Amino acid sequence: MKALLVSALLGVLPGLVLAQAAPAKADTAKPVQKKAATKPAEKKPVGKKAKAEPKKVDPTSSRAQLKSAANQVASGVRAAEAALGPEQLAIAERVYVGEIPCELNAHVNVAKDPAAPGYFQLDGKGFRYRMSPVATSTGAVRLEDKEGGAVWLQIANKSMLMDQKRGQRLADECKSPAQVAVAESLKNAPARSLLDEPAK
Repeated sequence: MKALLVSALLGVLPGLVLAQAAPAKADTAKPVQKKAATKPAEKKPVGKKAKAEPKKVDPTSSRAQLKSAANQVASGVRAAEAALGPEQLAIAERVYVGEIPCELNAHVNVAKDPAAPGYFQLDGKGFRYRMSPVATSTGAVRLEDKEGGAVWLQIANKSMLMDQKRGQRLADECKSPAQVAVAESLKNAPARSLLDEPAK
């Protein structure tokens, strides 16, 4: 008896599945017909559609426009850079230039920008910055690349380059010939500490 019911259900089951699937297929067929019917209607206003399409741009023309815009921005930046004050220009006069050796066989090239007085190009292994002087309360020479986040600090006996965005030193113990001389003199005659002074 059970076997007869199971076989009857198995015989009816495919018919039920087809009966349920048939309306779904019919429903999906209708949107296709609607799309087919709407396509010719969309093609009728050809003139309007052609006017609505964006005009094709010559790639060389857009490149030229981008280059022109970039040059204008660069000119504006250069004009703003030219406005360094006398204090900044005085600091720039104290910056050591040339290839400055640092610890771990590294080096930093410091070069003046002939087109923009007071500006410097610093580069080395894996970095390149355009820097300008910033006044400090300590009297140390400080150059900054505000966009790049780098700072070059120069004191009497050494210089260092720091990446403030990452919080790390890119170059340390960098010494120009003048700084080497100061460092040697400090070794031979170290500065007296405030703690060394006799009590009164």
